[in-house]
Amino acid sequence: MKDSAHYSYTSYVPGDEWKKVNLPHDWSVGLPYDSISGEGCVAFLQGGIGWYSKSFPTTISANQKCYIVFDGVYNNSEYWINGKKLGYHLSGYAPFYFDVTDYLNPNEDNRMTVRVDHSHYADSRWYTGSGIYRDVKMIVTDRLHIPVWGTFVTTPVVTDKYAKVNNQITVRNSYSEPRTAVVEIVYKDNKGNIAAFEVFSIKLNAGEEKIIDIVSEIKQPDLWSVEIPVLYTAETRIKNGDEVISENTVRFGIRTFHFDADKGFFLNGKNMKIKGVCLHHDAGIVGTAMIRDVWYRRLKTLKEGGCNAIRLSHNPGADEFLSLCDEIGLLVQEEFFDEWDYPKDKRLNMKETVEDYPTHGYCEHFQEWAERDLKNVMRRSRNHACIFQWSIGNEIEWTYTGCREATGFFGADSNGNYFWNQPPYSKEKIREMWKIQPKQAYDIGRTAQKLAAWTRQMDTTRVVTANCILPSISFETGYIDALDVAGFSYRRVMYDYAKKNYPDKPIMGTENLGQWHEWKAVIERDFIPGMFIWTGVDYLGESGSRLSRWPQKSIGCGLLDMCGYVKLRTT
Repeated sequence: MKDSAHYSYTSYVPGDEWKKVNLPHDWSVGLPYDSISGEGCVAFLQGGIGWYSKSFPTTISANQKCYIVFDGVYNNSEYWINGKKLGYHLSGYAPFYFDVTDYLNPNEDNRMTVRVDHSHYADSRWYTGSGIYRDVKMIVTDRLHIPVWGTFVTTPVVTDKYAKVNNQITVRNSYSEPRTAVVEIVYKDNKGNIAAFEVFSIKLNAGEEKIIDIVSEIKQPDLWSVEIPVLYTAETRIKNGDEVISENTVRFGIRTFHFDADKGFFLNGKNMKIKGVCLHHDAGIVGTAMIRDVWYRRLKTLKEGGCNAIRLSHNPGADEFLSLCDEIGLLVQEEFFDEWDYPKDKRLNMKETVEDYPTHGYCEHFQEWAERDLKNVMRRSRNHACIFQWSIGNEIEWTYTGCREATGFFGADSNGNYFWNQPPYSKEKIREMWKIQPKQAYDIGRTAQKLAAWTRQMDTTRVVTANCILPSISFETGYIDALDVAGFSYRRVMYDYAKKNYPDKPIMGTENLGQWHEWKAVIERDFIPGMFIWTGVDYLGESGSRLSRWPQKSIGCGLLDMCGYVKLRTT
């Protein structure tokens, strides 16, 4: 049910005029394609404003808490329970949750209402979808409990004989008096056998939250790899006597990986090439609704074709998607942002030069929301075995004044000197040119350092990277200094330049043409760990300005077509 004005819906009981939907749900994909007011960047599909309403029974006792967790809602959404406002959330990709305990009517039905405002329908360079397009969960637990995303399992030491497993557990006491309890941790292998067991006592003061680090040992571990993706589970329980009052179960993998500036990438001590593809989050006719079976088929097909890694471009993916990659054996680079301090032109992929209402995007909220959104993504995602890189941004350089001008490139496209040529300026010349560029309120290097620092606050077991479209200037602005691994976007001609001038910085291709010369450049250089082809699957949107490509609604550069079928190749 869509209506742009009726805030009375916050306590409204829907009638037959409302449409029943199953979650996850994308309403835009069901709308007509609009060549008049639609935009090619989002596949000529409209956004608008949508309302969701759901009645549900919830029986909780005085000693319990209730949370509702949203994995992704696109976007600018507001929330009410029984007519009382819970809050709002702006990002369309970052997960979030609400503590709804004090809003529930005890022993009665409750009504939750959600308003999604996607009236900025062209706020992205690709199709986004609209609505509650990812999973929603309700969690009921004791007031002494492990909060949402409250465990973080890592494997800091892995040998053939044993693995040390560190479980960082957050415990919160929401009671008005001190509480004691027993905590149990049970580790199980992929066959359900107990691999390790821990038990200890805790005491928390009223309102206190503690983070507890417990190190365990698993003998003769089976390692997670792309060939054999073995998963363990960590079951953490808080017990009052024999009663389990709070529990948390996560899957994790025991594995090691590292990048070497000279020798490339190693997984479990074995040198290997990353054969990756980039993926947007739509799935053709189902839009962006996260349908597990659809993505299972797509990912299995890519894996069978030789793919071993996924880059989530250019925003965080669904939790269910990451679980599939855990199970199938695909490494994942999870990317946080497509724009930082300054916006991109959503139609033409460059710096925004014309501002209009439909294209206002997340950039407007970046200063206030970037830290909490980034950290929520990481809290939700960091137990997934598949994740091996955090990417703080994609082709950001376009949006900062002076980056392009300081490089010496006159045409940053296939018609100019960009794709196929070495940088026309020396690194010394680029530094000089950068110094004389106009200064802005926000600096690309400082923002990169800030984002990288937030990432490392949450997790130091994976590397920080980014997809750099102008690496010759990004080496000089402090941007690449913030990264553990520098990713190059369509710049394989710069591999040797970077190795010569910055020999200690690991580099790789993070967005590449699906052509032989790109892969040849990787396999001929031990120091290049691999690359990500653009793209694994055809996707909706990114079709330029309003009518320049009508009726083209998708980009056809994928290895698979929109239906997930392998494209036939002729020679």
